[in-house]
Amino acid sequence: MKKVIVILVILAVIVGVFAYLNKEGVRDKALSQQNAILIIVADGKEYEVTFAEILALEAVEFPAVLRSSGKPPVDTTYTGVELKDILAQKGITTEGKTQVITKAVDGYTVALSLEEVLADDNVYVVYKRDGKDLGAREEGGSGPYQIVIRQDEFGQRWTKFLMEIELQ
Repeated sequence: MKKVIVILVILAVIVGVFAYLNKEGVRDKALSQQNAILIIVADGKEYEVTFAEILALEAVEFPAVLRSSGKPPVDTTYTGVELKDILAQKGITTEGKTQVITKAVDGYTVALSLEEVLADDNVYVVYKRDGKDLGAREEGGSGPYQIVIRQDEFGQRWTKFLMEIELQ
């Protein structure tokens, strides 16, 4: 009986130590998300968009089906803002532009037509999936930002690890 109590106390201490050590990691992840900067390039200028600026816009939560080759479809819910709202917030004009290029940390690049981006309820910069932050690539996540195109049946043009958007 005494051995069981001693073992339980030792396990409780170990769990407490790990919880304390993990506290720093949780705080670092939150700071990483808060400090995530998205770059928009237009007319030879670079605009920085902070996480706080994105949160200041009206967030939309919407369902989507994540389809990946070789895997069954997964129903999920994303939270984010329309890309066109971010452009408007920063005062970026789309006049004379025909396409929008999204670029990821891993080099993945997608060209979208300006019409797609300006269409209602279509191109979103998301930062949450199923109520949780997307997380950085290093953490096994797909963020801190991701492009989701609602009118695309498949997700091959969705840009995970989004870092830059260029208007051309």
